[in-house]
Amino acid sequence: MARIMVVANQTLGCAELDAALDEALSTQPPPEVVVVAPVTTTEGEHQWDYPPTDRYIPPPEVIAHALASARLDRQLKRLAERGVSAEGEVVDHDPLHRVERMLAEQSYEQVVVCTLPERLSHWLRMDLPSRLARATTVPVRHVEGTSGPSL
Repeated sequence: MARIMVVANQTLGCAELDAALDEALSTQPPPEVVVVAPVTTTEGEHQWDYPPTDRYIPPPEVIAHALASARLDRQLKRLAERGVSAEGEVVDHDPLHRVERMLAEQSYEQVVVCTLPERLSHWLRMDLPSRLARATTVPVRHVEGTSGPSL
């Protein structure tokens, strides 16, 4: 069965990613989708609870992981409702090495990287789509999207 990889987090569920997936899933039978949801790093993490209070606030990395996991679960559910076989995982904020390992372990038809617009995208500042394209022979498609639906 054909397989495509989607690398996205904050853009999961956005219209632009949906359109790219509609195109990729138009073949018969539709390919399996593997979603990689990197955790978002947050600037000023140490200031989330400033001034300190006596209530418990989880560490920023715990919150970021929970948000990525919830977005991933929602995307997998949406794909399953369309009858698409899909799986996924939450990974480190820089997904390059994990994606490289996944591409070495299984064959993929393409990788779709969905980022926020350039002015907001940490992944574009770190040149993730080009870095992935240089690291593999699998076609890498960059989709610029908006934030997906809120949780």
